[in-house]
Amino acid sequence: MLQKDELAVQVHQAVTLIGVPTDVGAGRLGAAMGPDALRVAQLGPALAHFGVDVQDIGNLAGPPNPRGARDAQGLRNYAECQAWNQATHDTVLAQLQAGRMPIMLGGDHTLATGSISAVARYCRMAGKRLRVLWLDAHADCNLPDISPTGNLHGMPVASLCGQGPAPLAGMAGFTPALQGPDICQIGLRSVDEVEKRMIQRLGLEVFDMRAIDEQGMRAVMQQALAGLEGPEGADVHLHLSFDVDFLDPEIAPGTGTTVRGGPNYREAQLCMEMIADTGRLASLDIVELNPALDIRNQTAELVVDLVESLFGKSTLVR
Repeated sequence: MLQKDELAVQVHQAVTLIGVPTDVGAGRLGAAMGPDALRVAQLGPALAHFGVDVQDIGNLAGPPNPRGARDAQGLRNYAECQAWNQATHDTVLAQLQAGRMPIMLGGDHTLATGSISAVARYCRMAGKRLRVLWLDAHADCNLPDISPTGNLHGMPVASLCGQGPAPLAGMAGFTPALQGPDICQIGLRSVDEVEKRMIQRLGLEVFDMRAIDEQGMRAVMQQALAGLEGPEGADVHLHLSFDVDFLDPEIAPGTGTTVRGGPNYREAQLCMEMIADTGRLASLDIVELNPALDIRNQTAELVVDLVESLFGKSTLVR
């Protein structure tokens, strides 16, 4: 008798796992251990089970976390964040050019600046349209002069949209790497007052937890994924930036910036399954997993379970 995951749809045939072990952009230590926690939870073998060619190139190297104070720009660990983002950018771009799907294992969410800048550069070269889904409890739209902490993991969306320090905003080779409507944020429930105005100014598409409560995850994802299926979506590169704090801390305690009231297990699974149904997922960030705050690696195991659904795991053939 066939098991349910033996009937899964195979979405991608070749993926590369890229560990980026740093927490220089975060306020708490621990996210640097995230890549290895995902390996302990058997992410690579889980994907290989679907017939995917999985290459794990190990962890990138970069500067240590100096735990510095805010600099003159109002930023913490700016030079170190820039170095880690550049390393991430270069590696992600190389994997895309080699025809492989990069899965960036963070590390904190500042790394998405490098990862998505590489994807934007690749899409421009390949003549593809980029669509970014940003699953997160936070908007990550802060700027140095408005950030309450100076931590760069609260600024990648602003950087990608051309705001903030020029080396980060221009990492794709052009500025901005993304236009606001290219990004769809899902699951927000902790947004600073100034960020609320920034979201409007940038024109981001946002479905906060109230939208999920009122409409349901299915309707939200239908809107977020509109235009990706069928011939009209053939030239779309779909990138998913998955912050573990998107999930409710009752099921995912292992992250440094938990906010109660997030999606539950089934809502998160539906989200991933509907992304898989499009067949467009072409690159992925997994960030803000903090094993130091986890319970017996349960959050990492949950993340692996959800990533399996991104690659087509389902109860029935669909």
